[in-house]
Amino acid sequence: QLQLVESGGGLVQPGGSLRLSCAASGFSLEHYAIGWFRQAPGKEREGVSSISVRGGSTDYAYSVGGRFTISRDSAENMVYLQMNRLKPEDTAVYYCAAAYGSSWYYQPRSIKDDSIYDYWGQGTQVTVSS
Repeated sequence: QLQLVESGGGLVQPGGSLRLSCAASGFSLEHYAIGWFRQAPGKEREGVSSISVRGGSTDYAYSVGGRFTISRDSAENMVYLQMNRLKPEDTAVYYCAAAYGSSWYYQPRSIKDDSIYDYWGQGTQVTVSS
C-alpha cells in the first residue's frame, strides 16, 4: 500500500519548536516534490511549504517564512518540517503530500495548489498553547 505517514506533532508552548516528519511507505520519494499543508478548525487547508524533487529549491508561505524549514533526506526516504518560534495561530493538523516530478528540479509552482499532489498523509496535530 502506497502511503505517506506524518509524525512529530504534539502540544507545545508559544515560542517552542517541533519537527514534523513525513515518511513514505511502499514507494520511494526520490521522484517526488513534497508539500506541507495545514488545516485549522473552521478554516480551509493552506499550503505551508514545498521542496523540489532534488531538494535544491524550497518555498514557504509568508506566515511561516523565517520560522519553518523544510528539508529532505533521500537516504532515509524522509521529509522534515522544522518549526521554530511557534505561535498559537500555527495550531492545525499538518499534512504532507507528494507530487511526481518529471525532472530532478521539479517544484510546485505555488504552495497553494494542492491539486497536483498524488499522495497525502493522514495528518498530525500541532497545538500551540500555554
